Amino acid sequence: MRAIQITEFGGPDVLRLADVPAPEAKAGELLIDVSRAGVNYADTHNAENTYLAPASLPLIPGNEVVGRAADGRRMVAQVTTGGYAEQAVAPEFTAFEVPDELDDTTALAIVVQGLTAWLLLRTSAHLEQGESVVVHAAAGGVGTLAVQLAKSFGAGRVIATASSQAKRDLALELGADVAIDPASEDLTAAIIEANEGRRVDVVLEMTGGPVTDASLVALAPLGRLVFYGMASRVPPKPVAMPNLLSHSTTVSGLWLPHAYARPGLVPRAMQELFSLAREGKLRAIAGGDYPLSEARRAHEDIRSRRTTGKLVLDPKT
Repeated sequence: MRAIQITEFGGPDVLRLADVPAPEAKAGELLIDVSRAGVNYADTHNAENTYLAPASLPLIPGNEVVGRAADGRRMVAQVTTGGYAEQAVAPEFTAFEVPDELDDTTALAIVVQGLTAWLLLRTSAHLEQGESVVVHAAAGGVGTLAVQLAKSFGAGRVIATASSQAKRDLALELGADVAIDPASEDLTAAIIEANEGRRVDVVLEMTGGPVTDASLVALAPLGRLVFYGMASRVPPKPVAMPNLLSHSTTVSGLWLPHAYARPGLVPRAMQELFSLAREGKLRAIAGGDYPLSEARRAHEDIRSRRTTGKLVLDPKT
């Protein structure tokens, strides 16, 4: 079958189209004929072997697929590896039947990025009615969905950050109350000003470096910052525990695979996300439908911040 295979770690240039043996499903697994494979920013780390879970070679990257199972059901699933291919194998507990009303891009947006946004707000930040929320990278895959979910969950004020005016306009269209440039000379002051002079209650952060540092300082007492990625590849400053105590702030992290260890959590989240999407209250932004053979270009585009929303690969082209 056709797949993208990595035989050496590195940047987008290591993604190459190859003919490889088709996978076989074992007990407790589903074999899926892939109609679309999702692309996530984490895939760029995986290609470099700089992700949280170490990778081994040869590697078929990709952690999410949508398509048909052998029994004809249309399924969307998270896979450990192997998503960038014509067929993939998924654990049954990470696979969910897709409602007929939802297209492939929406299903893929929900299974990783939507689920991440839901967990950030519901289980990590414990968002309360009326609280202010900062969503960094608000035009990205998680960000576009987090803006909408924060509003649906009762946030009082949603502050988006994005690197271009077009991206900030998209965040406003999706429901953000204000959108600012994360490259502002004083990002802490810009966040507080965007919240009408008040410090903020919740920050969803996946950039790292100075953005994390500035966001932490902008937290109100009892505020929470949830760290779920480091797109800049620059680590933030170490957090001093006494500072958390003196300001009554919380810093937490989220890595999606851990959610599956809590019985019932992911199915509950997926059910709510599917319902919101069916009702038109959650909209996936289609960020690009690339031929499988152009996976390298997809990685180049997402790394250069040229994209918005959800990127997908078509394994038939």
